[in-house]
Amino acid sequence: MTRRTCQAIIVAAGQGTRMKSDQPKVLHQIAGLSMIGHVTKAASEAGVDLISVVVGPDMEAVQRAATAIHPAVNAHIQTDRLGTAHAVLAARADLIDPKDDVLVLFGDTPLLTSDTLKSVRDSIAEGHDVVVLGFRSDVPDPYGRLIEQDGKLVAIREAKDCTPEEFAISFCNAGIMGFSGKHVLELLDAIDDDNAQKEYYLTDAVEKALAKGLGATAVEADEDELQGVNNRQHLANVEAAFQRRARDAAMTAGATLVAPETVYFAYDTKLGRDVLIEPNVIFAPGVTIADHVTIRAFSYVESTKVADGCVIGPYARLRPGTVLEEGAKVGNFVEIKKARIEKGAKVNHLSYIGDARVGEKANIGAGTITCNYDGFDKFKTDIGKGAFIGSNTALVAPATIGDGAIIGAGSTITDPVEADDLAFTRARPTVKSGWAASFRQKKAAKKKH
Repeated sequence: MTRRTCQAIIVAAGQGTRMKSDQPKVLHQIAGLSMIGHVTKAASEAGVDLISVVVGPDMEAVQRAATAIHPAVNAHIQTDRLGTAHAVLAARADLIDPKDDVLVLFGDTPLLTSDTLKSVRDSIAEGHDVVVLGFRSDVPDPYGRLIEQDGKLVAIREAKDCTPEEFAISFCNAGIMGFSGKHVLELLDAIDDDNAQKEYYLTDAVEKALAKGLGATAVEADEDELQGVNNRQHLANVEAAFQRRARDAAMTAGATLVAPETVYFAYDTKLGRDVLIEPNVIFAPGVTIADHVTIRAFSYVESTKVADGCVIGPYARLRPGTVLEEGAKVGNFVEIKKARIEKGAKVNHLSYIGDARVGEKANIGAGTITCNYDGFDKFKTDIGKGAFIGSNTALVAPATIGDGAIIGAGSTITDPVEADDLAFTRARPTVKSGWAASFRQKKAAKKKH
C-alpha cells in the first residue's frame, strides 16, 4: 500500500491580547513546551511531512518553536485578519502542490493528540473530502454545532444562527479540519465573505463541498483534548488537564505516585517501572528515569538521566547534565549540576556537586562543595572510585582526587590527591583557658550599672 503524504497548516497568527503578554500566545508553555510545540509534536507523530505555520508579522520565534520539533516547517505571514479561511490561504504557496491529506490545526490547542489526527487522516483516506473534528459537550452554548443527516455532516452552524432544534444539539465544532489534497484549494477558493462580518470562514467549506458533490463527515474526540487557550485562566486549565493525563499515564505504566495531584511532569518525562514518587516532585524537560528509582518529596529534576535503583531526595535539585548511574544516592538538600555520579556513589546531604565526576562507590560528606567557577570560567572536579570526602570540604577545581583517597573534614583542597592518599588542611586551634566565664562576668557586671 502506497504511503499517504500529509501536510498540516497551523494557524498561529494571534497575538493573544487577552493573555496580557509581550510574547505571542502560542509561545506560552504547557508542561515545559510551547503550545505551538505541542501541536507540532502531535502533527509530527501523526505522520505529517510538511508543516505550514501561519503567523503574524514579527513572529519569527513561533516558526523557530515549530522547527525545533519538526524539520520541515514553512512560515507564512497573515497581515490582515479576515477569518479562518483567509488565514489558511496565507499558506497558498504550499497548497499549490498539496499532499494527499491536509490538516488545518490551531496553535492554541496543545492537548490535541496524534491519535486523533490519525483518525482524521483515516477518514480522508476512506474517501471523505472534508473531515471536521467535533466533541460532545454538556455546555455547548458558545460553540458552533455540527449538523448531521443520515450520519453525514451537512453543515456547521454558529450558535447565534441555530434554530431551537439545532441549538439543542450537543455535537460541537472544534475548528480543526481535514481535507483531501485533491480538492482543498478549490474548496478554500470557493469560500466567500458574504456575511455580516465580511470574513472568510473555514466552516463554510462543508456546504461548499456538498454543493460540489463532495463528501463531508465529522470525527469525534474528547472535549478535554480540544480545549483552546485565550487567557491565563485557560492556560492554567489546560496545564491541569495535561498533568492529569500525564499522572494517569505514569501510574498505568507502573509508577507509584503517593500524592498524584502534587507531582508535575514535563511533556517529555520518561519513567520506568516500579518508580516511587513521593509528594511535591517536579520534573522539568529532559528527564529519563529508569526502573526501581525512588524520588523523595520536594525534589526538582531537570535534563537528567537516572539509572536503575537510584534514590533521590528529599529536597534534592538535579540540574541539566546530571547523570546518576545504577544505585547512586543523592540525598536531602543536595544540588547536582552537569555531573556524573557513578554506580553506588553517595552524595547524601547538604552538598553542591557541579561539573564533576564522582567515582563508583565514592562517598561525599555533608557540606562538600566543588568550587567550579572562578567568575569567568568553569572547571571540572574528578573524584575517583571509592574515595571518601569528609564533611565541609571545598574542592577547588580543577581538582583531582584519586581512587580510594580520603579527604579530612573541613579541608580546602587545591592540589591533586593521589590514589589511597590522605589529604587535609587544618589550622591549629587557639585556646584561652577560662576566657568564656570571664567574658560573661564582665557583661553581667555592666548590666548592673
